[in-house]
Amino acid sequence: MKNQNQFTPKAFVIRYWDRVIKNNLPKPSFILSKASPLSAADASSFANYASANTLSTKLPEFCSAANLLCSLDINPQSYRKGVDLDKKLSFASYGITHPFEDYIRKGLLFPIYTKSSSNNSITSLGKNSFRSGMFFREKMLQQGMVMHMPNIRDKLPERSFLPRSILIKLPFASSKLDEMKQFFKVSKNSSMEKMIVNSLRECERVPSKGEVKRCVGSLEDMIDFATSILGSNVTVRSTENVNGSNKNVMLSQVRGINHGKVKEFVSCHQTMFPYLLYYCHSVPKVRVYEADLLDPQSKVKINRGVAICHLDTTAWSPTHGAFVALGSGPGRIEVCHWIFENDLIWTIAD
Repeated sequence: MKNQNQFTPKAFVIRYWDRVIKNNLPKPSFILSKASPLSAADASSFANYASANTLSTKLPEFCSAANLLCSLDINPQSYRKGVDLDKKLSFASYGITHPFEDYIRKGLLFPIYTKSSSNNSITSLGKNSFRSGMFFREKMLQQGMVMHMPNIRDKLPERSFLPRSILIKLPFASSKLDEMKQFFKVSKNSSMEKMIVNSLRECERVPSKGEVKRCVGSLEDMIDFATSILGSNVTVRSTENVNGSNKNVMLSQVRGINHGKVKEFVSCHQTMFPYLLYYCHSVPKVRVYEADLLDPQSKVKINRGVAICHLDTTAWSPTHGAFVALGSGPGRIEVCHWIFENDLIWTIAD
């Protein structure tokens, strides 16, 4: 933190990391880059406004300085190329069930099929997902294997976490929806209202069997949740970049995290909200792998992918696209997939 103001939210979260996480592993830049960009002076000033319940009077300044998404009608540059906002806001209309609803919510996977879906449409979508490399078997994670990587690019708007000192002073609950709408100056039946309602619904959803879940809007909260599940000797991983998306890749070195043992992990996925909000949940009975990914022709390394294999699929829907794609059913096979850009998985440190 040389030459960095020690009182910025980012400097604080680095110290918090050092205090809570008990190892000397490097802090991944991809996670620290999501910390609040507020200056020390701005963070203190906005926290005071929040304490006085007057921060909404400074909303334009706050949103700009904190890198928030406070309107869906301005600043179109904040959206990554190819984002379909209507699609992002319509996930609640799908018959979504755990697991993978977090990817569906972001438009990265096709929806879990509803009862009204025809068998033909289910089969078609499933086979397409298999061809795209969305799902695969654990035995495919071996050196020399050539496989198609799906489009792992994150198309959600770029936002930053809030400092916990401000976050704890803002309303976040369905019971406080009117306060939230007033704070963010949200109109009735607007896209912003739909976005907030959908995120609250998912965050307040009853956990699936065996699942522990929490939505976090600060990096401190994410650290607390991960360490509450896994202990203090943890690290966080993600696929290194988006190279290889929608292309064939060749697997080189493949390494099982935690020596390939079946463990519990914490997986975190972005959800649409004015500030950076992650849906984090415990993922039991999985194996996690890292693999160097090569261009199949040149054999040059282009990426380092992180893949997760779900070993217990007994609670999954029989019509889940993974089973259609891979030709099986709940509890009969494991299902693997890559960790997408800006999604995260916390593991016990090796």
